[in-house]
Amino acid sequence: MELNQLRCFIAVADELHFGHAAQKLDMLPSALGRYVKLLEEELGIRLLTRSTRNVSLTPHGRLFLDEVRSIVSGTDSLVQHFQKLGRQQGGRLRIGTIDSTAVSLIPPILHAFRSAHPDVDIQIVEDKTSRLLPKLQSGHLDLAFIRPAERQNEGLESRFLFYEDIVLAISDRHPLARLDEVRVEDLADIPLIVPQRRVRPHSHDLTLNLFQNARLKPLLIQIGDEKQTIINMVAAEIGGAVMPRWVTRMSLPNVSFVPLAKEYEHVRKMLPVAAVWVKGIRDEARDNMMSIVSRELEKVSARC
Repeated sequence: MELNQLRCFIAVADELHFGHAAQKLDMLPSALGRYVKLLEEELGIRLLTRSTRNVSLTPHGRLFLDEVRSIVSGTDSLVQHFQKLGRQQGGRLRIGTIDSTAVSLIPPILHAFRSAHPDVDIQIVEDKTSRLLPKLQSGHLDLAFIRPAERQNEGLESRFLFYEDIVLAISDRHPLARLDEVRVEDLADIPLIVPQRRVRPHSHDLTLNLFQNARLKPLLIQIGDEKQTIINMVAAEIGGAVMPRWVTRMSLPNVSFVPLAKEYEHVRKMLPVAAVWVKGIRDEARDNMMSIVSRELEKVSARC
């Protein structure tokens, strides 16, 4: 019986939906199903009752859920405890970051932190929010800069940092490239490149929400999930893309970036950035880093 199998079972038990649980864990539903099936086979009991529409816990499943929550929680606490001891001895800070903060936030705060605390070893892990959170909870990260969830885990503490500005990436040959700002009506006939929602839900929903209050339907095409791929598709004149402003730092010929009109402030609030860490764990290096973040935040957020 593996710890990962237990985490998979807990996710399905919480969501009562394999698809939602798989998205939460950033896994394929088929892979998640295999983990749970192997767990049931090893135990020799049914933990879940499955139908075409519903998933429910069996009586054995409910009993097992209480036990495995304690096991996983205890294991995570044990790992965090000894990793904390290691950090205190070695002076290490492990930071998780999404692509936006890797470009906009990490460079200035890292420079300032190294000047003030040169003996602390910094490790940076860049990934999606859905992959960084489990690493933070299991003690493999000390601090993460991510998109905050609507419902925050009770074991985590967070601080909102800023909202990112939004731009339209468009070929410099397109008439919209000459505008000072764009509105929804300007985008009605333009194919808009979006990532798969399963991979990048914030980026995908950003475009849809922009059209939500207009009586228009966006022309969506899904041909890339990474920012660099999408920008290259824009350069090839395949379509436009609604993106966070930090992508303007990508130097690429044939692409122009036009700000979104100020009237769409509600859409901008779909791109929040927060600092998140495990609640109740004292960490001097992390606290020193958050002091640097507080000091540099006004300058950083003005460029985002």
